[in-house]
Amino acid sequence: MKIAVASGKGGTGKTTVAVNLALSLDNVQLLDCDVEEPDCHLFLDLDLEKIEDVNVPLPVVDEDKCTLCGECAKLCHFNAIVVIPKKVLVFPELCHGCGLCSLACPQGAITEKKRVMGKVERGRGEIEFYHGVLTTGEAIAPAVIRAVKKRIDNSKTAIIDAPPGNACPVVEAVEGSDFCILVTEPTPFGLHDLRLSMKMLDRLGVPYGVIVNRDGIGDRRVEDYCEKRGVPILMKIPHDERIAKLYSRGIPFVKEMPAWREKFLDLYSSILEVAA
Repeated sequence: MKIAVASGKGGTGKTTVAVNLALSLDNVQLLDCDVEEPDCHLFLDLDLEKIEDVNVPLPVVDEDKCTLCGECAKLCHFNAIVVIPKKVLVFPELCHGCGLCSLACPQGAITEKKRVMGKVERGRGEIEFYHGVLTTGEAIAPAVIRAVKKRIDNSKTAIIDAPPGNACPVVEAVEGSDFCILVTEPTPFGLHDLRLSMKMLDRLGVPYGVIVNRDGIGDRRVEDYCEKRGVPILMKIPHDERIAKLYSRGIPFVKEMPAWREKFLDLYSSILEVAA
């Protein structure tokens, strides 16, 4: 079972839900795919070790062989390679490493070199943990997210902490999941971004439900919208000072408030029913 935890915006409690759910289950993996700013490990007592560099192929043009035919530039959807009258320009920051330009070159003038985009680290602790770290200055996160997801063990429940938002990194993290938890807040901003996330998941064909975090600070518009759409509200986490204080100390609240462990187990049972 692969369960992604996503949100239309940052700061809704996505990581809180992912960590506390993982700690409540047996035979589980937690994979932090928020590779630009991974933070799940801050709430777990882990020793991190690098297990893999994430590389993507970067085109290298042999100017002696190149005839400036422009086939490579014509096929590149990302405008990472451009042919000007006397030269071929490669823009590494735009290259997604698909390799199409080297395959398409009729002169065999394009080879590839490795470019390090980030790394995958493993954490040793009470649960099996992996996260990705995008190299500072890089903008293309999906390659690192894919490398993290390759560590999924299908014999276990995998909890995938996705990046915030609804852009390409989120799609990469969520795609292929059996279910997605959308974490939101009962505010106008929360509802606005929740709608966008629902549209994304509808396009991907991933079933989903909603957790309302900081319940009590806003109004019922999120609940009314979910009821209208037929989307289940799986759980409500109250706006609780004790939970906030534990969070600020880096302590998952299921460790200090054991009744919540049962609630997360009930959440998991609800997900199995909805996803069936």
